[in-house]
Amino acid sequence: MESGIKRPCRRCLTRDMDQKEYFENLHAYIANLEEEVKVNEPLYERRLLVCKSCDLLYDGMCRACGCYVELRAVIKKNSCPYDKWMAVPVSDCSE
Repeated sequence: MESGIKRPCRRCLTRDMDQKEYFENLHAYIANLEEEVKVNEPLYERRLLVCKSCDLLYDGMCRACGCYVELRAVIKKNSCPYDKWMAVPVSDCSE
């Protein structure tokens, strides 16, 4: 029985997927993460600013670790592989 929900291919390479749909799925995944595992919005945006200024950012991916920076930056327990997020004062990002 078809539910009408199109699920991402779990056994496909990213090069074989529709790029727009892939990134929509990534952003939906981020939005649906449990709030307790995510950083607050100001800290998330500060982390992304650090990533955007980094020479290792390429097409949304970190060339140091291979992650999608938008996913890595939203999760509390994650850190920058080069400790660049350490310069982001958490006290400035409280809600």
